[in-house]
Amino acid sequence: MQSIQTLTKESILLLQSLICIPSFSKEEDKTALEISRFLRESQIAYQRKGNNIWCHNRFFDPDKPTILLNSHHDTVKPNSGYTRDPFLSTIEEDKLYGLGSNDAGGSLVSLLAAFRYFNDKKDLKYNLCYAATAEEEISGRNGIESIFDDLGELDFAIVGEPTLMQLAIAERGLMVIDCEATGKAGHAARNEGENAIYKAIEDINWFRTFRFPKESTVFGPISMNVTIIEAGSQHNVIPASCKFTVDIRVTDAYSNEEVLEIIQRHIKSQAIARSTRLKPSSISLSHPIVKAGIALGHETYGSPTTSDQALLNIPSLKLGPGDSARSHMADEYIYIHEIEEGIKFYIQILDSILH
Repeated sequence: MQSIQTLTKESILLLQSLICIPSFSKEEDKTALEISRFLRESQIAYQRKGNNIWCHNRFFDPDKPTILLNSHHDTVKPNSGYTRDPFLSTIEEDKLYGLGSNDAGGSLVSLLAAFRYFNDKKDLKYNLCYAATAEEEISGRNGIESIFDDLGELDFAIVGEPTLMQLAIAERGLMVIDCEATGKAGHAARNEGENAIYKAIEDINWFRTFRFPKESTVFGPISMNVTIIEAGSQHNVIPASCKFTVDIRVTDAYSNEEVLEIIQRHIKSQAIARSTRLKPSSISLSHPIVKAGIALGHETYGSPTTSDQALLNIPSLKLGPGDSARSHMADEYIYIHEIEEGIKFYIQILDSILH
C-alpha cells in the first residue's frame, strides 16, 4: 500500500499529463489512453468503452454492495480570456494551472488515488468501482450513461466535482421546455384573427407567478424562467404563432416528469420538453457516507450546478477538491494542497464505511 504522500505526488504528475492533452467533449480519446497507461503501470485491470475507463478493486465480491467513484476527463474549450497556454501545466507556488485542472482533473486523480489506496485490501464491506468518464460537460449520451450496464449493480456513488470538499447532498435538475401558443393570422388594421402573443403572455405570466406546492428542504422552490421568445413576421399581421422557451431548475421535491405534467395541465400553449434526462438528485442525511462526512467535520449543501449526478439512478454525493467558482474561468487552476487534502479526505470518508 502506497503512502498518501506518494499517491499525492503521482496524482499531480498524472494531472499535469492530462492537462497537456486536449480533451474537449467527444474528443477525449487521448486522455483515455493516458489514463489507461497509468492504470496499466499501476497494475490495475481496467475496461474501456468509447472514451470511458473503469475498473473494480482487486478483491471484488459480487455478493457485496458496490460504491461508484466517478469523475470526468473531458473539458470545455478555453475561453478568450486566457493569458496562459491552457494546455501548459505549470506550478507556481501552490497553484497548478491548466485547462481542466479544477474541473474536474483534481477530483479525477484524487478519486483514483483513493481507489488505489484500497485496491489491494481484503475484507472490505463494499466493492469499489472507479470510472473516468467522457462527455460530462455536454451531458452526452456517450459518457457515463453509455456504461451503466457494464458497471454492474451499484449501491451509491461519490461524484468528483469541485466542492471545496464540502458535501453536496443534492443537485438541481435541468429541463428546457419549448412552448408554442397558437392563434389565427389576420390584418392588424381590421383587428382580425387571434393574437398568439396575447395568448402566450397569459402562459408566460403563469410561469412567472406559479409556485409549486412542494418545496425542497435544501433548495426551496423550483425556479422557472422564460428566456427566449419569438413571434410575428411584419408589423401589420396578427401573429398566428408565438414560441417561447423556459429554463426550469428542478429540485429534489419533484421528478422532471411530474413538473412537465403540472405545466401541461396549467397552460394553454403546447409545451414539449427537449429532454427529461437531467434529473434532480439527492442523498439522505442519514446515509452512511453522509454521516461519515459530517462526523469528519464537513458541511452539507445543495449544489446549483449540474453534473453526471443528473444521469445516475442511485443515491450520490458530489464531493471533490477545488472550487466550483473556478470552473470554466480563464487561467483555471487548483491548489496543490487541495489535491493532497482531497486525497486524504476521500480515504478517510471511505475508510469509515469500508471497515
